[in-house]
Amino acid sequence: MCLSVFAIAMAYLESAVVVYLREIYYPNGFDFPIVLGPVWIAAIELGRELATVIMLLTVAVLASRDRLESFLHFCYLFGVWDIFYYAWLKVFLNWPESLLTWDILFLIPLPWLGPVLGPVLVSVGLIAGSLALLRYRARGIPVEIPLWGWALEILAGLIVIASFIWDFRVVLEERVPETFNWPLYSAGMALGIVVFFLILRQVRGERARA
Repeated sequence: MCLSVFAIAMAYLESAVVVYLREIYYPNGFDFPIVLGPVWIAAIELGRELATVIMLLTVAVLASRDRLESFLHFCYLFGVWDIFYYAWLKVFLNWPESLLTWDILFLIPLPWLGPVLGPVLVSVGLIAGSLALLRYRARGIPVEIPLWGWALEILAGLIVIASFIWDFRVVLEERVPETFNWPLYSAGMALGIVVFFLILRQVRGERARA
């Protein structure tokens, strides 16, 4: 419960900052093309994004007993934070208009962009997956992610990230995005889901033998 409260509060803080930025750079409402501000403002934005991730990770570590639990708590925190970030923006600005509304998602190491539905689905997966494994651990059932599982899940994550940065030049060239690489995104999501259920089957096998 405390982790959820923290993530929701962090989302409020993050969305409030975005409200101020949009009031400055998009007084008539946020839309593409992206307004490129001064370099020093961009540097501060990069630092803010990194600081947000560090804060979520720090709380995850403090709330956990070991590295795996820290990772699972971080996934849960990140997912809740991301979903409520958009929920608060909807409350404050009545934005996004729909889940297919385009957004600039992240700036590290390159600009990420795509429909809001993309990161929201990733967050739902992070929440569901982390809660499933945390519940097994809470029941005393051993949860171990094999090396192949880590490798394939990382690959899946990189594929999804690649779909977000596929057309990053749209931001740098101040253009309006036309199409999102849904096939690449879907491939990454599908791989991540399949690998997760293979890991879950292995955990259930350990439970049966226990």
